[in-house]
Amino acid sequence: MCRLSFTFVAVALVSMSMARLVEAGFVIDHNDTDIMSLSLSSINLAKDTLHIGYGHTSHGSQVTTGMTAMNTFMNGDGLNNTYPDDTFKWVDSSSPPAGVLDLDDYFKSGDLGNPDRITWAASTRDYLNDPANSDVNVIMWSWCGQADTTAANIDIYLNLMNDLEEDYPDVNFVYMTGHTNGCSTTGNLFLRNQQIRDYCIANDKILYDFADIESWDPDGEYYGDKLVTDNCDYDSDGNGTRDKNWATDWQNSHEEGTDWFDCSCAHSQPLNGNQKAYAAWALWTEIAESIPYTPGDANRDGTVDVSDLGVLASHYGTGSGAEWGDGDFTGEGCVDVCDLGLLAAHYYEDSSSVAGVPEPGCVAMLLCGFLSLILSRRLR
Repeated sequence: MCRLSFTFVAVALVSMSMARLVEAGFVIDHNDTDIMSLSLSSINLAKDTLHIGYGHTSHGSQVTTGMTAMNTFMNGDGLNNTYPDDTFKWVDSSSPPAGVLDLDDYFKSGDLGNPDRITWAASTRDYLNDPANSDVNVIMWSWCGQADTTAANIDIYLNLMNDLEEDYPDVNFVYMTGHTNGCSTTGNLFLRNQQIRDYCIANDKILYDFADIESWDPDGEYYGDKLVTDNCDYDSDGNGTRDKNWATDWQNSHEEGTDWFDCSCAHSQPLNGNQKAYAAWALWTEIAESIPYTPGDANRDGTVDVSDLGVLASHYGTGSGAEWGDGDFTGEGCVDVCDLGLLAAHYYEDSSSVAGVPEPGCVAMLLCGFLSLILSRRLR
């Protein structure tokens, strides 16, 4: 009776957990530029699981040039970081080595408005239909200056993105706002960027808010209502003339190599490239964490087996702050019997097997094995 009850509970927990694992959208903006807040396990998960195609022209290069210089900066103990060397390394290669982020930079020519407003979507389809790119699971395109357009043209962009999402459900498509151009909060570009934001939030899309990131300095000061440009120039006294630059002011009051790093940031200042790179890594980790995995698969290798049981046992009882990789499959921030139930319900020998509720004898075996691991850990 007890065994059947446990199995029933496991089934219920599976249903609850899978409902939580349905992919939902999120926004990456200036609130996501604290690179030191990212866990190493999330960073490594992104490097292990993501294969990214990024299409852009000059403004969009701020992301990747920032990411390149950022890895060198962090290797030199920038921000007094404690991450291992090359934690933030990325490569553009058909055969990326293990332990680095796979990003196909300039995967197709043009951007969201160049050479026109639809070619990028057709190019994306050609790219994803190529068997050589079958592992690609993230696509991101940037604007250059063409987001400053009509509401109808932005609708074309949003509809094309939505069509791609429907036709390629296993790919994460990243929406983007256009760079700032010095307009007011009633200006056309400001309104078009808000149109993109509103759509993404209402429809659970993934948004990298390019304009928002370059509208705030690292101390949380907002410049989006001060005629801020892509170069970070802004009107400090409200007289209609841009007389200061938030990025150079911040750089001059902080130490290069410790607080910020130099990089070739097209059309802008190095600090803007810093912020874009930090936010990009937040984007990659968020996407990786949002991809549904079978509850119980702590190491995300496609198999729920004894190695995952060992992970859960070694972290059993971990309180606030526990992650999936520790055995927290319910997302409640702790590792407990509920997580064991989920693992038991999905226990199988290899990734080709069909996951399901095991026989009661298998449940009993898992419980015994789990208890043995717990006891052995506590007796050390």
